[in-house]
Amino acid sequence: MVDVSQKPVTVRSATARARFSTTPEVVALLRRDGLPKGDALAVARIAGIAAAKRTPDLVPLCHSIGLHAVEIDLDPGESWVDITATTRTAERTGVEMEAMTAVLVAGLTLYDMVKAVDRAATITDVRLVAKSGGKSGEWSRP
Repeated sequence: MVDVSQKPVTVRSATARARFSTTPEVVALLRRDGLPKGDALAVARIAGIAAAKRTPDLVPLCHSIGLHAVEIDLDPGESWVDITATTRTAERTGVEMEAMTAVLVAGLTLYDMVKAVDRAATITDVRLVAKSGGKSGEWSRP
């Protein structure tokens, strides 16, 4: 693990995205809470928040930090759901891994919730889109 004890505490944030691809019929079920397991969007949102908080338990060399905010946005399209997670803290190290973990677990939760009606659904395009704070300052995906 990298020693961050000498780094200054700064406000930091990170935003990650992923896409959950499925069928238009499944998206219609998601929109009207019509899946056998219940409200998949609500469950995925809570799962993403919980995952961000558990990132150091899942990623071996990740620092345990105090998260001050986690926001999960699930935006259904025609045959997909765009997943966005934004994490914030005031710490000595960044929150990029927490944002990435959040979108992945939200996507996995969507898959679990829809697999009874679409086993071919996929989670793609997982990426960090922006981060701020710390020595390197602002960064946004071009």
